[in-house]
Amino acid sequence: MPKALFILTSHDKLGDTGKPTGFYWEELAAPYWILSDAGWQIELASIQGGKPPADPSSAEGDAVTDDVRRLLADDAIMNKLENTTKVDDVEVSGCDIVYLPGGHGTMWDLPASKALGDLLGAAFDKGAVVGAVCHGPAGLLSAKLSSGNPLVHGRRVAGFTNSEEDAVGLSDVVPFLLEDELKARGGKHQKGPDWQPFAVADGKLVTGQNPASSAEVARLMLAAADLPAAP
Repeated sequence: MPKALFILTSHDKLGDTGKPTGFYWEELAAPYWILSDAGWQIELASIQGGKPPADPSSAEGDAVTDDVRRLLADDAIMNKLENTTKVDDVEVSGCDIVYLPGGHGTMWDLPASKALGDLLGAAFDKGAVVGAVCHGPAGLLSAKLSSGNPLVHGRRVAGFTNSEEDAVGLSDVVPFLLEDELKARGGKHQKGPDWQPFAVADGKLVTGQNPASSAEVARLMLAAADLPAAP
């Protein structure tokens, strides 16, 4: 059975606002079911291990999709989510996909994690698919390949846009603007209309723009997993 590793944020506060944040349920749920239903085994990890925080806004109203409801109702998965592996302790060698769900929490702890950056670089070097959606591509910022280049350098990449960050009123709260930092690492940033599904695959790097893009990211990851490894 092929295996995918999902790595979640452990950060639970929006800067100095005191407001809660974390991972975004839809960005975990949609890819989880698309891969699981396709026969993949999914392991869950987080930056600190244990139970990662969820953004409460992603469990309200229209954010609660059928995929989210299905996940929340699955006791076995919820138990896995209570006991995620710390990213420092993860063994990535058997994983063919490594995926980073978003949520604003990722903007603080994913780029700061050397263990995550090293893991992503090593996974990509060995031919694994690396995927991320919305704010999840923040985790790609510290990832470097064995060549020394940033993982995103010269590759097409998407992520939460400056205009979307402005629209949610958090451009002055987040520690950086993701679109700008992806470009600063040499990424060829691409985007679609705000809030519409948009995802891009560049070989085995798959990224998506916003929560609406998470299912398409999962489908592109499955397709990329069937590609031969780059020389």
